[in-house]
Amino acid sequence: MLKQRARLVAGGLRVLDLCTLALALPIAYFVRDSLLVGRVSLSQLYPFSTYLPVLVASLVLWLGASAITQPYQAYRTQAVSAEAARLLRTLAITGLGVAAGQFVWRTHELSRLLFALYFSTAFVLLVANRIALRFVARAVRRRGYNTRTYAVVGASEAADDIVEGIRVHREWGYTFAGHILPDDAVTPVAGPVLGRLSQLEQILKTNVLDLVIIAAERERLEDIEEAVLLCEEQGVAVKVSLNLFPARIARVSVEDLEGVPMLSFSSTPHDLLALGMKRAFDLVVSAFVLVLFAPVFAAVAIAIRLGTPGPVFFRQRRIGLNGREFTLYKFRSMVQDAEAQLGHVLALNEMKVGPVFKVKNDPRVTAVGRWLRKTSLDEFPQFWNVIRGEMSVVGPRPPLPTEVDQYKRWQRRRLSVRPGITCTWQVSGRSEVDFHEWMKLDLEYIDSWTFWGDIQIVLRTIPAVLFGRGAH
Repeated sequence: MLKQRARLVAGGLRVLDLCTLALALPIAYFVRDSLLVGRVSLSQLYPFSTYLPVLVASLVLWLGASAITQPYQAYRTQAVSAEAARLLRTLAITGLGVAAGQFVWRTHELSRLLFALYFSTAFVLLVANRIALRFVARAVRRRGYNTRTYAVVGASEAADDIVEGIRVHREWGYTFAGHILPDDAVTPVAGPVLGRLSQLEQILKTNVLDLVIIAAERERLEDIEEAVLLCEEQGVAVKVSLNLFPARIARVSVEDLEGVPMLSFSSTPHDLLALGMKRAFDLVVSAFVLVLFAPVFAAVAIAIRLGTPGPVFFRQRRIGLNGREFTLYKFRSMVQDAEAQLGHVLALNEMKVGPVFKVKNDPRVTAVGRWLRKTSLDEFPQFWNVIRGEMSVVGPRPPLPTEVDQYKRWQRRRLSVRPGITCTWQVSGRSEVDFHEWMKLDLEYIDSWTFWGDIQIVLRTIPAVLFGRGAH
């Protein structure tokens, strides 16, 4: 019954969203064609009927995009900010699809401003709908309607935390019926007790329960199989706490593998839309840099060849995503046999802690190389590594294999994302940052990664490169 009601609510939300998208286009059309024309230098739009294919495409694409972003799940306990973010992702995919279709099949030059107004209006209306629905739902639940009664299986601190966590969110509409204790539990619990786990069948018969939440310790997982089966047989929804490893770093999600539910632990970014935007950004920026600076690169190549004998490019094996080795490219800034001379300059290493070698006045650096390093031009060939998919524009710097061999266990997590040309260290002093702080900055970057955070790092890198801050 509850699943049917949830499907009914999700279906209603889909219909409401489609109607909202359909309403947003005429509103945007009116604003663009009636309110803005005359106030700014804009021409009249085509008749509204010209844009009906855009509307139909938007509705179809919204349904497809929502299958990816899942904006209709967990509507009761989902924060409005999280729901708005899902709606924005769905709308972004829809907008990209409409724009791509217009580019391929366009028969008229349609107004870009109208597109911007349309999707902006749609987003505002969609979020407004959700906020209004929440106010209505809370008012209904305060009057005792549309509520859910639940019980918690377990006598642990985690069980108490679940009850308290739900209690402070009265707007969710959950009413606590009581605890169901494991048969051997002796720890007292706060709140009513419905009985023992072995009595669950009778408890389900004598109590009105819409939901059973199982918060048993992982040592008791074998004991709850029968409890889950009993609830399933009687149509009572079951939720199992996934806080089985409270000391974890990774985020937990549930995936389906050929019908087998799997707990997934991942400490790396996993938002497919944001990661897709990151890859598109990498390709666009790298192609732009390689084309725009091609004359500069040619001049650099000539200066290197005239300055000292040896190749223009320096190639070195580095460690990339999850331990993959690749060849990193740089403009050569040292003498030809620099790596063979490393043993003679190890005593000059300014990184006293960690496996990294850094020295401010390395005698192996050529005159041209000093200028290349000061301007960071020696790093620019790595945009080719980005095109090849071995690196990203933003990410932890790729280490040498010998450095990785000396990593501590916690430091290896920096290999869990694709390495980059710049990262937080680049805008935090570069060579002036010590090894431990470097590792800490990289892990903080991984744990808090967002696409917009990458954009900010790129924007902060530009002045750091221009002024040569921290470059050796």
